[in-house]
Amino acid sequence: MERAFDLLEHLADAGGEMALSELTEVSGLPMPTIYRLMRTLVNQGYVRQEPSKRYALGPRLIRLGEGASRLLGTWARPVLARLVDEIGETANMAVLEGDEAVYVAQVPSKHSMRMFTEVGRRVQPHCTGVGKALLSRLSDQRVREILARTNMDAHTPNTFTDPDKLVAELRRIREQGYALDDEEQEIGVRCVAVPLQGAPTLTAISVSGPSGRMTREAVQDVVPIMRDAAERFAKELGPTAP
Repeated sequence: MERAFDLLEHLADAGGEMALSELTEVSGLPMPTIYRLMRTLVNQGYVRQEPSKRYALGPRLIRLGEGASRLLGTWARPVLARLVDEIGETANMAVLEGDEAVYVAQVPSKHSMRMFTEVGRRVQPHCTGVGKALLSRLSDQRVREILARTNMDAHTPNTFTDPDKLVAELRRIREQGYALDDEEQEIGVRCVAVPLQGAPTLTAISVSGPSGRMTREAVQDVVPIMRDAAERFAKELGPTAP
């Protein structure tokens, strides 16, 4: 079972599709062993074999992923609630599904003027804090492929609309460990987001508020709190011994 799941993970890390020879190289397993495991996964619908003979993640995984995403939002609520208590602004969690960032959980701020995003809402990743945090976990090539498919609509004058500039911004995000939506999705709203390192799926958490409260100075105080929360939650999501 461990070997089968490792092969699924390798497929996911490679963008969802690999040749048998590539799986042999990255897994270190003998090719006959991989072939037998992949045939079982194909028969169960968790992997499909393309006409090119390459193996791809199968449609039966979608149901498992959707169920896990719903549970992820439930598990996240205590973490987000603590962020709201510590920072005072609305806290969110989002995952990358296909080419979009999808909000899976939110705990609203207690302020009368607060940010609100519907759970389940899908947004373009180039113009949001969580979206850029999620993109920062991908290679530059995969980012450019996503941007080519989704386009880079300008929601405000601050929105990134040049792929080269966004790729450069993502490199800064990787170095500094957080993403900033500086009124790029909506004028008057600033958002700070951090990716969950080591989470089972590409996930990010964020806090957002009016730019009058979420000032650039406040961002520097918010980032360490969010990094700590993300690190603790990622550990909670990690594998545990039976």
